[in-house]
Amino acid sequence: MADATAEQESLTQLLERTAREMAGALETPKTSLDIFEVGEVIRIGEGVAIVRGLPGVQVEELLRFTGNRLGLAFNLDPNEVGAIMLDPESGIEAGSSVHRTGRVMDVPVGEALLGRVVDPLGRPRDGGGPIEAAERYPLEREAPPIMDRAPVQTPLQTGIKAVDALVPIGRGQRELILGDRQTGKTAIALGAIVNQRHYGVKCVYCAIAQRSSAVAQVIAQLRQHGAMDYTTVVATTGDDPAGLQYAAPYAATSIAEYFMHKGDDVLVVYDDLTGHAVAYRELSLLLRRPPGREAYPGDIFYIHSRLLERATHFDEEHGGGSLTALPIIETQAQNLSAYIPTNLIGITDGQVYVSPRLFQQGILPAVDVGRSVSRVGGKAQLPAYRSVAGDLKLSYAQFEELERFSRYGTRLEEEKRRMLERGRRVREVLKQGQFDLMAPGEQIIVLLAVTEGLMEAVPAEKTRDVAQMLRADVKEACKEVIEALERGEKLTDEYRARLCETITKAVDQTGKQGEANGDDRESAQTDR
Repeated sequence: MADATAEQESLTQLLERTAREMAGALETPKTSLDIFEVGEVIRIGEGVAIVRGLPGVQVEELLRFTGNRLGLAFNLDPNEVGAIMLDPESGIEAGSSVHRTGRVMDVPVGEALLGRVVDPLGRPRDGGGPIEAAERYPLEREAPPIMDRAPVQTPLQTGIKAVDALVPIGRGQRELILGDRQTGKTAIALGAIVNQRHYGVKCVYCAIAQRSSAVAQVIAQLRQHGAMDYTTVVATTGDDPAGLQYAAPYAATSIAEYFMHKGDDVLVVYDDLTGHAVAYRELSLLLRRPPGREAYPGDIFYIHSRLLERATHFDEEHGGGSLTALPIIETQAQNLSAYIPTNLIGITDGQVYVSPRLFQQGILPAVDVGRSVSRVGGKAQLPAYRSVAGDLKLSYAQFEELERFSRYGTRLEEEKRRMLERGRRVREVLKQGQFDLMAPGEQIIVLLAVTEGLMEAVPAEKTRDVAQMLRADVKEACKEVIEALERGEKLTDEYRARLCETITKAVDQTGKQGEANGDDRESAQTDR
């Protein structure tokens, strides 16, 4: 009887244990099967890889190569895929495996990128640690529809007289900066970035295929003037793969679009799109795309137009943000009609042409007023500018032609001589140091003084010094008038008369001081 009871208890324990094991097995989650496409590298070199075995790959999908190196699917042919490398290709060879990632190329965006230097994939290049971004935006995004846009009506003040007065730029505009090598194109763009600290405009500076030393110098200048607090630098150097250089401007635009969609105003500088076009030409030729004019592929216009079309000004219903683009292009021997400059002139809303002739003469910034134009910014210019400098561009261009004509020793009428003298003073006033930026009120004071002929008694070579003095003195004496003009009020007859009276007194006082100083110098020489 005892044996039967023990056997029954052991059987009960066995059943309970079996039940527990079965319940545990049912609670264990089932394993799922994932499908991965793995291809094989056929050949690789010069920043381009040819891959087979990825039938489901998409255009511009990220591919992962050996050593966790990334590439971008660029050409989709029936039997193979042409990929451009975003990382160095060392360690990858024919026969190496390549995996699909299932996502297009994207970049981290957000406030965390302000003050940072990153590559087009969002990887830090400043040694500042990882970036914790809230979102990621794809590099390629559709341009905003026309119906979502608002007219360009708000000025983007660069602080540079030759630009703000003669070639004005509005928020949401695309203004090309072009000129020969080493003529001050980047200096104009950096001045515009530094000046935005007064207006709350976020900035993105994109360096494309630049020298490492040049990029480091730009970053140092931005830090020196406190501009890195609101600026992100997307940097690629000449040592980077051509694929990374190609992706740089699109990454910079996506970073800027995050702020634009939040309702902020953003300024993007592409320095420069010549390097971008060369990188794209190199990749296209290596991938056996048909060459066209100057060996550029036929869609070179499209890659720049789809980039710059993303610059716009949203209407209030969509947040009211804006993205202003300042693409830079390098010309060869002042050839504005070359293929790439012509394309970009057709895409943008105007251009600032920087002349090597003016640069060599020491006229800085070397903006050629006759060849520069803004097709939009005049509508966004402060009304006071239009009153002061409305016909200044035309008269200054006429002065330059007259000056060239007068070099032949031609006898000129009195009116023409006065035009020459006034033109020389205008030229002196327009000279400006790189980071010697001026507020709109200061610019209006100086321009009014020279256009109204209030500085004719001042020698041309001293005009710039007197103008510097007027900036502070007249602004302080007419503080209410200047504030009203900067708010967007018109330059009424009352305001004009008050400013002219104050300017005249300041110029006369400067002249008397100069005469007194001259007399003191003569007395000192006599005593010696």
